[in-house]
Amino acid sequence: MMTQCLTPALKGNMKKESKLAGQMAIFMCAVLWSTAGLFIKLIPWHPLVIAGGRSFLAAVFLIVFRQITMKKELSMEKKPLSPFILFGGGLNYALTMILFVIANKLTTSANAILLQYAAPIWAALLGWLFLKEKPYWQQWVSLTMVGGGMLLFFSNSLGGGALTGDILAFISGITFGANAVFMRKAKDHSPIDVMICANIMAAIASIPFFILHPPEITPGSILSILFLGFIQIGLAVALFSYGIKKVTSVQSMLIATIEPVLNPVWVLLVTGEVPLKSAILGGSIIVLAVIFSSLASRQSPLQRQGEPKQEGSQT
Repeated sequence: MMTQCLTPALKGNMKKESKLAGQMAIFMCAVLWSTAGLFIKLIPWHPLVIAGGRSFLAAVFLIVFRQITMKKELSMEKKPLSPFILFGGGLNYALTMILFVIANKLTTSANAILLQYAAPIWAALLGWLFLKEKPYWQQWVSLTMVGGGMLLFFSNSLGGGALTGDILAFISGITFGANAVFMRKAKDHSPIDVMICANIMAAIASIPFFILHPPEITPGSILSILFLGFIQIGLAVALFSYGIKKVTSVQSMLIATIEPVLNPVWVLLVTGEVPLKSAILGGSIIVLAVIFSSLASRQSPLQRQGEPKQEGSQT
């Protein structure tokens, strides 16, 4: 009854606050994602063993998290998540994780990251096509700024990669962008289920590598893989699943571009290695683009293509 008495202005403020909460959740997700490089370097295992172990632990975390925190929400669902969204989205993100790991082995890390982070463009196009969430002009400006910032950020590291690795990284960018669309499609159900399915698939795909390359068990490797599974992926995915309900797929991917910018920050804090001036400038452009897009998103009209029309106030 209370919600029926809200004025349009108050409803608008509540929607802005909801968007801000979603944006902050995805930002924190990107912060956690950005710690992967440091901890992966501490584990002397085959890359796909690391990826599989991390995904197995993440799936365990997400299943427990889902049961503890989402019982009430899940009991209110009107329809179950469609098998296409659940398994299609799960397979899509599992491929994202696996392709990116392989691409990093076959091409330079800079090439792999730059090509994968074409994801916001794919999220914009696929979200427009399948979700009817047409990006507004500020987001196109932000996408252009992010592209320029990325090129500047990696300007001293690009080149020298192998064609196969670059192609796989390019495909991982498409699947990464599509993942936001799948998650957004599941926003009225349980987006976290898509990610549970993805991590289970990635863990299963890694089983042969555990047999061929048995991991060396040390205290450092165990602590690192626990952090990667429970925090760097598990908690990050829980935050993303919350945030994607409140912001569009393209906005979520724009915010996620903070991840590669933070990587040299962790390196600086741990090793004292100062990033190049071009990296600092490129990273600053990316951060400004994300801030600009996030502020513009909060100020955008309430009615978007594909959203229900706002009803007049009922007092």
